[in-house]
Amino acid sequence: MRTRPGLMACLAVTAIAYSVMHHIGFGLAWLGTVGGTRWVDWIDIGTPYAVLLPAAMALYAGDAGRATWALYLVGAITYVEGHGIHLAANSVGNDAPGEVAHLWDEVVGHYLWYAGVFLVFAALARVLLRTSVTPGTPAYLLAAITGVTVATNALEGGTALMCIGVAAAFLAWARRAGPGPGRLILAAAVPALVLLLAYGLWQRGFPQPTEIGLL
Repeated sequence: MRTRPGLMACLAVTAIAYSVMHHIGFGLAWLGTVGGTRWVDWIDIGTPYAVLLPAAMALYAGDAGRATWALYLVGAITYVEGHGIHLAANSVGNDAPGEVAHLWDEVVGHYLWYAGVFLVFAALARVLLRTSVTPGTPAYLLAAITGVTVATNALEGGTALMCIGVAAAFLAWARRAGPGPGRLILAAAVPALVLLLAYGLWQRGFPQPTEIGLL
């Protein structure tokens, strides 16, 4: 398959952006508030740009076909819609908690947001699995961090069962793909699946870590 330079670099930037930006609600909570909002809410506006732009660059570098671009487009639209719903409802809910804000933030927003990112990941996997690249240690480390981020987001976002199914699907897909790029996808899918299943067995369910005092 023909690829342009920079595929692995773009994938690395995507993984870093995803893992960082999807944890800023916790990691930057110490910044406090500005008016009736939190500083982190304003920073979070940049999340779709940080994640989706390098992902698109990776598809370009990987010479993605029309079907892969279409998959990415559906995923990107779903991601942006879900993230926007979550961000707005979460910000409102922090100032004026209520059932409606909870519904749009914790349920509708999270499911759309995470479904979108999984579709984007699927598009990236389609490109990656058509290559013959040999990933190095940094690539495997970033893949594992991505898998951990999937798990932490699923647990705190209330989407554990969906994410278990998605991680299992990616694991099966990667196993059929064989060595090389397939192992890189395994390096992300396995930590996500193991962490989610272990947490579920430990807690006999999937309560949010903040609800039981773990965060």
